[in-house]
Amino acid sequence: MSSRDIILGRVRRALGDAAGRTPEPYEEYEAAVDRGYLREHGARTTEQTVDLLAENLADYRAIVHRTDGEELPLLLMRLLAESGAQNILVPPALPPWWLAAADPVRIHDRAASTPAQLDKADAVVTGCAVAIAETGTLVLDGSPDQGRRRITLIPDHHICVVRVPDQVVSSVPQALERLDPARPLTWISGPSATSDIELDRVEGVHGPRTLEVVLVTGAD
Repeated sequence: MSSRDIILGRVRRALGDAAGRTPEPYEEYEAAVDRGYLREHGARTTEQTVDLLAENLADYRAIVHRTDGEELPLLLMRLLAESGAQNILVPPALPPWWLAAADPVRIHDRAASTPAQLDKADAVVTGCAVAIAETGTLVLDGSPDQGRRRITLIPDHHICVVRVPDQVVSSVPQALERLDPARPLTWISGPSATSDIELDRVEGVHGPRTLEVVLVTGAD
């Protein structure tokens, strides 16, 4: 059976064939393929899952920090000061206490803001929807503590706060169960980067050049 037969069979199935027909070859093919995929690879404790997330984030050249809720404001203040950020974008419902120790100019996420206005921000601070340990991926879904997708794509520096362990899962299937596919999902694996034909890596092409991830416990 050719790939063409399989694809056309799937199209017919999606459109809805009449009941009582003779099974077509593609259906026998589908039935023969085991769909019992693993939901995660290996058994890990919560601590090991968080460690794996930190390892894979760093492997993607993200800068990873660990802290607790009490020290979070001081850490964010230090990160912004070290980067020289004077203007930062903030989502509408970013917890105010996160930036209680910092004193930059806050540019709020507004629908009326133009790309030129957003480009004046030196950095953006957001939360996230979920973080995937096995792939080192952060997923943002446009919730109020994350803001519109564009505010995490235009600034050159993104600081993303991940609540540990509540927002950390092992695998992509586990993450998908938590996400609403109707929301604007942004999947982030490291800082924005691309390579030319010579395989020279260039960062910051279509998103932040610097991604810092703060894994925080006790931040509720």
